[in-house]
Amino acid sequence: MKLLEMNHVRKAFDGTEVLKDISLSVSEGEVVSIIGPSGSGKSTLLRCATLLETMDGGELSYMGERAAWNDASGRTVYDKPAKLKHIRSYYSLVFQNFNLFPHYSVLKNITDAPLTVQKREKEEVYREARELLRKMGLENRENAYPCELSGGQQQRVSIARALAMNPKILFFDEPTSALDPELTLEILKVIRELAREKMTMVIVTHEMNFAREVSNRMIFMDKGVIVEETSPEEMFRSTNERTREFLGRYHDLG
Repeated sequence: MKLLEMNHVRKAFDGTEVLKDISLSVSEGEVVSIIGPSGSGKSTLLRCATLLETMDGGELSYMGERAAWNDASGRTVYDKPAKLKHIRSYYSLVFQNFNLFPHYSVLKNITDAPLTVQKREKEEVYREARELLRKMGLENRENAYPCELSGGQQQRVSIARALAMNPKILFFDEPTSALDPELTLEILKVIRELAREKMTMVIVTHEMNFAREVSNRMIFMDKGVIVEETSPEEMFRSTNERTREFLGRYHDLG
């Protein structure tokens, strides 16, 4: 089943095209990694997919439900706010800089949205939140505040917060870019475990070996277009000059 479909997406900032006719789909249980040089449009694509940026042209749908489509002039129009709110329930996004509420405890950071946005039962939400903290190895930190945690711990809390919304699909925007190598390994271990559990994920990352190991499919973007989209095995054997040049920068790749 296709959870996400994006067709002919275009986006420009100040007249500069950042996304040029991008189309992709993600099926249930898939892990898709998006790689490419800085400025290639990866994060903008994720922001368009999660309704944080408005597309200039193109279509967006989740679970077969349209969030946005082209009008007669080829410009994107979005559905009504109530429909978009419903569609937002299908996904969660983990940011590179954690984006935790500094004045909330770890537990409140995780439980706030399920209680206030989803209006779920408090007992159930707290039980699930504590289970998520246990899964993240943070069961003894529920009363701590973000400033008392390491970067790796903060990112694990932000992953738990995203999972607390019970999303169908989880987006990661460079989840390790703000972390040192040791803390990066912590987060990659968590994402590997989610992949084993068949969580549907779209991951923008610079961690090439990790992307090769965890992904069902990889997308290489450059200058606002998808240059190549294939399995990790094929991606790392690519004969495409731009792909080979990019991957060639990572010396530890076999």
